[in-house]
Amino acid sequence: MKLTDKFTLERGRVYLTGIQALVRLPIDQMRRDQRAGLNTGTFISGYEGSPLGGYDMALARAGKLLSEHNIHFRPAVNEDLAATAVMGSQIYEVIGKSKVEGVVGIWYGKGPGVDRSGDIFRHANLAGTGKNCAALVLCGDDPISKSSTIPNQSEFSLFNVGIPFLYPGNTQEVIDYGLMAISMSRYSGAWVGMKRVTDVCDGGGMVDVDRDQPASRWPEG
Repeated sequence: MKLTDKFTLERGRVYLTGIQALVRLPIDQMRRDQRAGLNTGTFISGYEGSPLGGYDMALARAGKLLSEHNIHFRPAVNEDLAATAVMGSQIYEVIGKSKVEGVVGIWYGKGPGVDRSGDIFRHANLAGTGKNCAALVLCGDDPISKSSTIPNQSEFSLFNVGIPFLYPGNTQEVIDYGLMAISMSRYSGAWVGMKRVTDVCDGGGMVDVDRDQPASRWPEG
């Protein structure tokens, strides 16, 4: 057993914190794409803030492993620029020839950052995602004002701009719901949100990992 098993083991049980699960998520997706014969990449950008305050540090620590799976992490000066950059990852085909067949874009930020970036999310969601692409919005919510001046939650902001969202309640669901959210985005062309709260981000637990689970099946036609 090695400490790196939490990111490299493809079948079995591993211990992950809620933040580490978000690091593993794009790695699992890139492995799935590779097995499906797709040459894709991942672009991650956002602005730190509790309960996602440690996400950028966790990504930086796993930098070598991310590079091996064509995952690029670029922290932004603010949430708006990050959202705009992720939107660009979904319309990369406008620049012409590309080295990849699709990009998974991941934005992260605190609840107030979701509010701040509403106009970009609205336009990005209407523009949609490209072929073999997907866009995931990680919303760090603080409903009990643990580290915020006022309570915040992202459901209404996402609803307002037409972005569906999932709400994982433990570390296992961070992986499972994250992979399903990416599949939902690819199928529908919509951006998909995932609500994150302190208990899940700062917590952890044993996670069953399986390269074939959760399986997603798109409706025929």
